[in-house]
Amino acid sequence: MARIKLVAILVLAVLAVIVVLQNTQAVETRLLFATVTMPRAVLLLVAAVIGFALGVLSSLAVLKRKAPKPD
Repeated sequence: MARIKLVAILVLAVLAVIVVLQNTQAVETRLLFATVTMPRAVLLLVAAVIGFALGVLSSLAVLKRKAPKPD
C-alpha cells in the first residue's frame, strides 16, 4: 500500500511540473478594483490552494458539528 501511495505522489508531482512548465505565459486577472499580472501557473496554484482551504474548512465544520457533545 505504501508503494502505491509513493507512485501516486510521484505521478501527481510530475503532472504538476508539466502543468507549470506549460503555463508560463502572463495573464491579467482582475481582483475587484485591481488588475494583477501573473503567470498562469501561479493563478492555477492560487485557485487550487483556495479550493483546498475551503474543502478543509468545510470538512472541519461538518466534523465539529457531528462530534458527540460532552455531558
